[in-house]
Amino acid sequence: MPSVNFFYHKVRFELKSPRKVSSWIKRVVEKEGAAVEEINYVFCSDSYLLTLNQGFLKHNTLTDIITFDYSDGKSVLEGEIYISIARVKENSKKFNVGFEDELSRVMIHGVLHLFGYKDKKSAEKALMRKKEEACLSLRK
Repeated sequence: MPSVNFFYHKVRFELKSPRKVSSWIKRVVEKEGAAVEEINYVFCSDSYLLTLNQGFLKHNTLTDIITFDYSDGKSVLEGEIYISIARVKENSKKFNVGFEDELSRVMIHGVLHLFGYKDKKSAEKALMRKKEEACLSLRK
């Protein structure tokens, strides 16, 4: 049974309307021509995400999201998406957007990584941003 799950690791935060968010994520995946096997979101602290960043990616920097892709191909998505709530809060202020909007952008950013979209080069970033905006427009 396809599932989008939400977990919390030592962070004072709880997702508003998890069923609504789960339905949105599934709509986005279906619109991209795929299905959800299992996507687990883990909302966590900066320090926890930094530990993952250092241990798995060998990066010694803070980040807002790390995506682990366990999919076999891109037609059925399976993965874990770790999100720093502190980074999302800081970025919402930095970019002058609401926290919920920034959180949604970061959440869908992780899903786009599961589809294989990258964001290291400027052209990749531009495409990623365009895809994020299209996905955000599907929220209800």
